[in-house]
Amino acid sequence: MTDAPLEIAPFKIERLRKRPDFLACAQAAHCARGAVLIQARPRDAEPLVRAGFTATKRIGGAVQRNRAKRRMREAARLLLPGLASPGYDYVFIARGGVTTRPWPRLLDDVKSALIRLAADGDARARHPARAPPSQD
Repeated sequence: MTDAPLEIAPFKIERLRKRPDFLACAQAAHCARGAVLIQARPRDAEPLVRAGFTATKRIGGAVQRNRAKRRMREAARLLLPGLASPGYDYVFIARGGVTTRPWPRLLDDVKSALIRLAADGDARARHPARAPPSQD
């Protein structure tokens, strides 16, 4: 158990469960930190955050993959309410060592990745890419 206070999210957090949602996030911005890679995709203006979790066979057998996803789910449960942007989908991908990484370091990895993705999203919102000139 951690001593971190639990924040109440001003938005609803749901799980991603369908393959097309995971594939859409694969084309979006991502940030790798330590034992986790997080992909973030802006979805719509609805104040809802969706999170999905995955671990490939490179992580290990089913027991290791399930342990990795459980650890990432708990980290997301603790950190998404304070660091997620409403209207985004997040996919957490386990990298090597996620099952053996000390818990505080795993939390730091997830926290720094979420902060970086939020900063990148804010920068894109302030300075959108210039649209190509119209061909009238």
